[in-house]
Amino acid sequence: MNTILFDLDGTLLPIDHKQFEKLYFHGLSSRFTDLYTPEEFVKLIWDATKAMVMDTSDATNEEAFMTALGSVVDEKLEEMKRRFAQFYETDFDLVRSAVIESAEMIEAVGVLKAKGYTLVIATNPMFPKIAIDKRIAWTGLNRSDFAYVTSFENNHFCKPQPKFYQEILSDLKKTPQDCLMVGNDVDEDMIAGALGMKTYLITNHKIHRSQKPMPIDHEGTYADFLRFVQSLPSLT
Repeated sequence: MNTILFDLDGTLLPIDHKQFEKLYFHGLSSRFTDLYTPEEFVKLIWDATKAMVMDTSDATNEEAFMTALGSVVDEKLEEMKRRFAQFYETDFDLVRSAVIESAEMIEAVGVLKAKGYTLVIATNPMFPKIAIDKRIAWTGLNRSDFAYVTSFENNHFCKPQPKFYQEILSDLKKTPQDCLMVGNDVDEDMIAGALGMKTYLITNHKIHRSQKPMPIDHEGTYADFLRFVQSLPSLT
């Protein structure tokens, strides 16, 4: 094993998911009140997101999302894209108040980097690059710590599609046996084990919507994960 894949929200970025979602949709929908009620707008976004998650074509996630949204909003799409961009440049920063910093995860990344492991952010690529880069900064880590970061613009699949993980492996020229997937979402992150990756479930902000049993190789708190990476061999 020489490559560690990290989920972002709830893993590298400890977060109050309910508060995050509330702040996110409030901030974003407030830019569209002249076009839609908040309820109408949130439904539009969720419907386009669901279509994107289900899409397994060669389209990027951005293309799949905008195609689904455009099929409903028609000529408003370009104006909506402009307002999305403005939101992520400015008001998205307000969502940071839902973040809880984890000294253990910052230290764990430092330990792994010093030991020579390839580090990857395998966040569900539903957000544009600017939003992902901001969330990486909120963790207290640097974008340069990671060899690869998934994004809305560049990736073609979403969790829990196995193709999401296959694309990362292909881009990095890695095998499943090279990799450990670390995440807090049983359904979305631990599914990487189906490809042959080892898995580590972070339990602090554990999410398990389906309640279906899922094979997991390791699990523990942020502190447990830090001890785990301290025990890993150095590759340098």
